[in-house]
Amino acid sequence: MAQNKSLKVANKIKNAFATNEKENTAKATDRKRTELNKLELLITVVNRSKAEFYIDLIQSFEVNMQLSVRAYGTANEHILKLLGVEETPKTVIFSVIKEDKVQEALSTLETKFNSINGGKGIAYTVPMSSIIGVAIYGFLSNNTKTVKGDKNEKL
Repeated sequence: MAQNKSLKVANKIKNAFATNEKENTAKATDRKRTELNKLELLITVVNRSKAEFYIDLIQSFEVNMQLSVRAYGTANEHILKLLGVEETPKTVIFSVIKEDKVQEALSTLETKFNSINGGKGIAYTVPMSSIIGVAIYGFLSNNTKTVKGDKNEKL
């Protein structure tokens, strides 16, 4: 009888360690996935006439959310006349992009800036340190497996 109790206690301990090991493995996997899918804010400034082209181009890098804002250069009218340049309206495109797509996107943008007539611009990224909510992160990272309200779903 005492041996039977000892066996039950040993099995409970064994099961507790196995459960804890599974949880730790799952947490480590989630952390690894999150680290691999960090997000950055890609800021691109282009001539307004080319904005739609660049918005479509950036979207091809699994970008799920973009915001475009009308802008103008910072040089005043006097400086523009001295340089013989006309003021051209600009568009600033804010895009949320996965960290692993940044280099490819910036390289492609640089190529397009140098090869498209009137398509000059600048682009840079700013790392995002945190995002509140699994559903928001899933949307911004273009992760279709994230379902709002499904707490068992892993990223």
